[in-house]
Amino acid sequence: MTTLYCGPYALTLDRPLIMGVVNLTSDSFSGDGVGSDVRAAIAHAEAQRAAGADILDLGAESSRPGAPPARAEEEIRRLLPVLGAVRDWGVPVSVDTTKPKVMRAAIDAGAALINDIAALRAPGALEVVARGEAGVCLMHMQGEPRTMQDAPQYDDVVAEVHAFLVGRVLACVAAGIAQSRLLIDPGFGFGKTLQHNYALLRELDRIAQIGVPVLAGLSRKSMLGAVTGRENGLARMPASVAAAVLAVERGARIVRVHDVAATRDALAVWNAMERGTE
Repeated sequence: MTTLYCGPYALTLDRPLIMGVVNLTSDSFSGDGVGSDVRAAIAHAEAQRAAGADILDLGAESSRPGAPPARAEEEIRRLLPVLGAVRDWGVPVSVDTTKPKVMRAAIDAGAALINDIAALRAPGALEVVARGEAGVCLMHMQGEPRTMQDAPQYDDVVAEVHAFLVGRVLACVAAGIAQSRLLIDPGFGFGKTLQHNYALLRELDRIAQIGVPVLAGLSRKSMLGAVTGRENGLARMPASVAAAVLAVERGARIVRVHDVAATRDALAVWNAMERGTE
């Protein structure tokens, strides 16, 4: 049985866990960003928790394709009031950021997990996380958000993502971050074509063989709209739920989703089929 250690929490991964998204930006691709409205953000976080989220993931910078970077001070301004309100709810709070300054502020304010689309490659990021006890999710991304979808290319996307994630796990361990604090994420939609994304989903079990729990974030993404014809992110809920179940079947232990209640129900059925109803 695998246990993920993040801050004061020890999360048992004997069943798939749900990470509920809480976007603190106004330009989220998924249509659920709350901008600078702290009350709306806290209310949305509470709704995600009530719907069954095992982890809350706060993001104060948009990482949609083409998004410009936000200043660290702006991220912190958006983040800290919401983090301060939700950190004592008994649910681990993750903060989605690439910046060491924001990571330090978030950990100091009670974040249990850092969710980094750059896999702690920014100068100083490894050291910030190593100094504390927060967990970290290491994601693969080719390029950076402003340009990552211009023309992504791979010889073998699964092998290359696998090698990258192995390298980042080794870098973390060498920096003093225990492997039991690590998650890995193949980065669906981050510098990948439609074909690359579905190759990764189809062979996600190869990523799971690295031996670190896999987080899969497919919710409402364009790879789902491309095959369903749903242009609006809000309309991609059924496809998102299907993708979450497929990811879990192929080894994901955590799914990052916008639609927590629907995903929870689908995974409850999957879990009953796999393990029985006792």
